[in-house]
Amino acid sequence: MPVPRAMRAAMRPQRLMAVLAFPLLGTSLAHPAAAQSGVDTLRREMQQMRTQYDALLDQMRRDYEARMANMEQRLKAAESAATTATEKAAAAQTTAEQAKAPLPANVSAGGGANAFNPAIGVVLDGKFASYGKDPDTYRIKGFALGDEAGLDKRGLAIGESEINLSSNIDQWLYGNLVVSIDGDGEVSVEEAFLQTTSLPYGFTAKAGRFFSGIGYLNEQHAHVWDFADAPLPYRAFLNKQLGDDGVQLRWLAPTDFFLEFGTEALRGDSFPAGGAANRGVGAYSAFFHVGDDIGDSHSFRTGLSWLHTKASDRETTSEFGTDVFSGNSNTLIFDAVYKWAPNGNPVDTNFKLQGEIFRRTEDGQFNGLDYDSGTQWGWYLQGVYQFMPRWRVGLRHDEVKANLPGEAFIGTVLDPDGATPKRNSAMIDYSTSEFGRFRFQYNRDESRPTLDNQFIVQYTVSLGAHGAHSY
Repeated sequence: MPVPRAMRAAMRPQRLMAVLAFPLLGTSLAHPAAAQSGVDTLRREMQQMRTQYDALLDQMRRDYEARMANMEQRLKAAESAATTATEKAAAAQTTAEQAKAPLPANVSAGGGANAFNPAIGVVLDGKFASYGKDPDTYRIKGFALGDEAGLDKRGLAIGESEINLSSNIDQWLYGNLVVSIDGDGEVSVEEAFLQTTSLPYGFTAKAGRFFSGIGYLNEQHAHVWDFADAPLPYRAFLNKQLGDDGVQLRWLAPTDFFLEFGTEALRGDSFPAGGAANRGVGAYSAFFHVGDDIGDSHSFRTGLSWLHTKASDRETTSEFGTDVFSGNSNTLIFDAVYKWAPNGNPVDTNFKLQGEIFRRTEDGQFNGLDYDSGTQWGWYLQGVYQFMPRWRVGLRHDEVKANLPGEAFIGTVLDPDGATPKRNSAMIDYSTSEFGRFRFQYNRDESRPTLDNQFIVQYTVSLGAHGAHSY
C-alpha cells in the first residue's frame, strides 16, 4: 500500500540521521568518550523526531475524524430533506384526492384515534328537589316569564339529558348536534350547527341552531354550570338561556391578549323575542370580550353584549292567564370573570369569581295596552372555591328589579308591588372525576311574595366524547 506523502516527509529526517550515524560510529572506535557524547546527542534528536512524528499522526487522525463527522451530518441532512419532500408530496396528493371526492360518512379527516366519526357523547342529569312553595306557581314579581323559566320538578326526577354528536366534516367545516331529552321524555334539538374552521384573518362563522354568544353563562350548557339552576336574571330576561336559529360571525383579533368581536342575526322565535317577526329574522346581537393572564396564577375575561329583539304576539303564561306582547326589547349585559390557580395548575385548588349585570327596556303592546317597561335591572355575583382536589364550595347572590309600567297594570304579572326579587344560594359538590359530579345546594329564594326554602341534590355524569368548554 503506498505510503502517504505526509508520512514520507516525516521519515526523511530519520534516514538522514541514519547516514550521519556511520561517521560517528567510526569515531567511537578511536575515541570512546567522544563517541558516547555523539550517541547521546543522536538519541535526543531521534526522540524529538519520534515526538514530531507522533504529533503528526495524531493531527492526521483528528482531521480524518472531523471530515468523516462532517460528511455524516451532511448525509443525514440530505436524507431528512428528501423525507420531508416526500411527505409534502404525499400530503399534497392526499389533499387533492380529498378535494375531488368526499370522505366516507364514517371516516374523519383527522384520522388516527378519531378516524371514526362523529364523536358521540351523552350527559345524564338527575335531581332531588324540595321546595317550601308549590313550584307550579313560581313567578318573579314584575316580570312576564318564558315557558322555561320555572322551577324543576319537586321530588326525585331525571333532569335534562343530552346526546351530542360532533366532528370535523372536512378541512373547512365542523358540525355539532345536541339533542336534549327532558324528564317527561320530550325530545328537542338544542343545538345543530355548522362552523367554519379555516376562514382567514381570525374570522369564524356559524350557522344553524345554537346558544347565543351574549353574556358569559349563556353559551355554556347547563351541565357545566357551577350551580344547579340558572341565576334570576337569566330566568327573567332570557328564559334561562337564549338559543335560536340563525347565523353568527366572530373575529378574533391578532393581539397578545384575548380580544374578540361577534354579531348574530337570529330567527326570533325564542324569548324575549317571539313569533319570528320581520319575516323570520326577529333578533340581532353584538358582543365583544377581552381577557388576559395576570402573571402565572391569575386570569380574567370581561365583555359587553347587546341584544335587540322584536316580538309578534309573544305569549307567556302565569297564574293570571296568558299574556301577549308585541313590540321591541333591548337588553345590555356586562359580564366579568376572574380565575385563580396557583402557578396555573387548578388540579388541587382554584377559585373563580363571576358576575353579570342586565339592563332591559321594552315598548309596544301588552295585552292590548300601551306598554313601556321603563328600565328593568338584574345582576348576580357568585364565587366558587375548590379547597382540595375534587371538593368545591360556592356562594351566589342574585336579584332583579322591575318598574310598574302604569296604573293599568296594577295586579297583573307586571306589577312588582314594590318588591325586589332576590335569592341567596350555597352549594358544595364532589367530583368523582372530570366526568362525574354530585352536588348539594340550598336556595333562600325571595322571588315570590313569601320566602321559599329550596334544597337540591344533583348528579351529572358524562359518557363518551365531550369537547372542551369555553373559558
